Amino acid sequence: MSREIASFVSQNKDLLKLYQSNSLRDHIADSLLTDAILIPQQIARAESSESYAVRMKSASFINIMIRNIISYCNGLENDGLKEREYIDLLRQEIRSFRRSFKKWRKSIGKNDGSSTWGFNDYMGY
Repeated sequence: MSREIASFVSQNKDLLKLYQSNSLRDHIADSLLTDAILIPQQIARAESSESYAVRMKSASFINIMIRNIISYCNGLENDGLKEREYIDLLRQEIRSFRRSFKKWRKSIGKNDGSSTWGFNDYMGY
């Protein structure tokens, strides 16, 4: 969803070069894409780690990225994006993800290594 929103809001349709743009909207779109890509990577890192510290660090990083994505939605609105429906859809998806994330984060300390904390179901694995 973030990729489609970035493509929609950006004047630069080459999503790999958004960071080179002088447009604020392109920079927000690039940051949105980057954080959205990093979330599943951090989930995979936490899922594969036996270390409580690594899992907690990943959880903390995911929490920051969730807050960033919400801020990017606000930034796009403040930049004058008229089509709020797309941003509202992303916010709705982030709220849903955040609910699952909170359950997962609470279970990190209880995990014995045999559980997947429910994220395999959320991610469709």
